[in-house]
Amino acid sequence: MCELLAMSANVPTDICFSFTGLMQRGGNTGPHKDGWGITFYEGKGCRSFKDPQPSAESKIAKLVTEYPIKSESVICHIRQANSGAVCLENTHPFVRQMWGKNWTYAHNGQLKDFKAHLPVKAHVPVGSTDSEHAFCWLLDRLHYQFGEHQPSAQDLFQYIARKADEINQLGVFNLILSDGDYLFAYCSNNLHWITRKAPFGEAKLIDAEVEVDFQQETTDNDIVTVIATQPLTNNEDWHKMTAKSWHLFKQGMSVLAG
Repeated sequence: MCELLAMSANVPTDICFSFTGLMQRGGNTGPHKDGWGITFYEGKGCRSFKDPQPSAESKIAKLVTEYPIKSESVICHIRQANSGAVCLENTHPFVRQMWGKNWTYAHNGQLKDFKAHLPVKAHVPVGSTDSEHAFCWLLDRLHYQFGEHQPSAQDLFQYIARKADEINQLGVFNLILSDGDYLFAYCSNNLHWITRKAPFGEAKLIDAEVEVDFQQETTDNDIVTVIATQPLTNNEDWHKMTAKSWHLFKQGMSVLAG
């Protein structure tokens, strides 16, 4: 299956270190060779880089590792295709607009009979994946439930969690979703997270011979949470989420969970 990576921080932060490890799993240390993508939020805007080529071989991925784009919210995905052809329109993450915000979505897993169980109307998929179809169904549900105005974070993300439970009944549905302010993570079967804050220490990647001393790269006020399908470092304590649990992060901190 695919692998997910996301970041929530209280200050603009680059994700070069974590992405350097993840990209190796896209055709080098892992089988996820069917494309990759990453979205960075900058204020109300966001910029995305996507490539249907393996991330371990992608020149665009190399650019991302070397160009320190700073963001408070990032979503990344490397793909092992099981639904839909290997092409750009089927490459995660997917971005749609709602309530004057860019919503970014990435999914790890596989859903059965998704077209029959998740009918879409207002939001039509561009590609042919079960992932994008589920995203469009979720946006439809939000539109019909809340109308033209975004509800409170608690009402919104608790509702999203209930809809994620419904989608999860169709198979495996590990989800990362962000509107730029909040980062929502839903675990179907495999998702980990770690929050780094003072006192910072050293971290060593599993998939590349790279290590960093975060104490030299941060201030005492920085808070950064990284979410990944599998831990990216071998000398830190990652939290493994339980099945059907979820976390909502804002500025690096978990603000709501279920």
